[in-house]
Amino acid sequence: MSKFDLPPSYEESAHHQYGPQQQGGGYPYAAYGFPPQPGVYTGSGQPGMHPPAGTWHGPGYPAHGMPSIIPTFSPSGMPSPNPGDSEGFAAGGLWESMSVRHAFIRKVYLILAAQLLLTTSIVAVFTFVDPVRLFVIQNPGIYWASFAVYFVVYLVLVCCEKPRRRFPWNLVLLLVFTLAMSYMTGTIASYFDTKAVFLALGITAVVCVAVTVFSFQTKVDFTSCTGLLCVMGVVVLVTGIITTIVLSFQYVPWLHMLYAAIGAIVYTLFLVYHTQVLIGNRAHTISPEEYVFAALSLYVDIVQIFIFLLQITGSSSE
Repeated sequence: MSKFDLPPSYEESAHHQYGPQQQGGGYPYAAYGFPPQPGVYTGSGQPGMHPPAGTWHGPGYPAHGMPSIIPTFSPSGMPSPNPGDSEGFAAGGLWESMSVRHAFIRKVYLILAAQLLLTTSIVAVFTFVDPVRLFVIQNPGIYWASFAVYFVVYLVLVCCEKPRRRFPWNLVLLLVFTLAMSYMTGTIASYFDTKAVFLALGITAVVCVAVTVFSFQTKVDFTSCTGLLCVMGVVVLVTGIITTIVLSFQYVPWLHMLYAAIGAIVYTLFLVYHTQVLIGNRAHTISPEEYVFAALSLYVDIVQIFIFLLQITGSSSE
């Protein structure tokens, strides 16, 4: 290859095609070696010159006066200066809802612990103090009075659970309900010996802890089985009516044990359901404002499990 076959240098090519290099703004810009394309600034007649700010109108570029970045909008409706702020708002709302739910769960379990402590204390009095036990056995009308108070206050709490701003009437009603149900439970426990009461209490504690851990860990959504739980509740009701009618004429041990076993199983499933409703993030959840109703549901389930287990342990001990 001879030196005539070599391509011309950059300076020779630029001087030959476009003439001397132009000076713009005190800085020499090199000329482009290709024809003008759509979007290339040609207003000054020099295709190699850089355009002033805001005058580029090519395809794929914003027109004059339009910002190069489309602003994102926050949940409040105001544009956020940073496009990544929307993700921050979403993450912040998620963490805020989780913190509210955790505070709600702690409040419910604190109320539930106070209720169970009060009930255990009253049951211990009816179990260990003989004069109180004999008084309750000799006056069954007090038991039916406590049952009436329990039923009426339960309906009031379920129907009118919204908290009051000036005075927490729901907490007062919850205290009255806890006292009534504790007295009713203590009255039932007074008909059984101490060994059966302690055995039922221990089994109830183990079942409640196991059910709570299972409800927090399992991926099975029991809140979507409301129809099945409703049917099982009706089965317990019908079985209880039949058992009451039959046992009023003649005591049948196996029928009594069967009713107690069905009741314990059904209320254990109710405890799973109410625990998952309390946790949230399921098919059905409960509002964080309804902490009294949540504590009430868990408390009733646990006490009913204890009563049914007490009938089983009492019958087996006899």
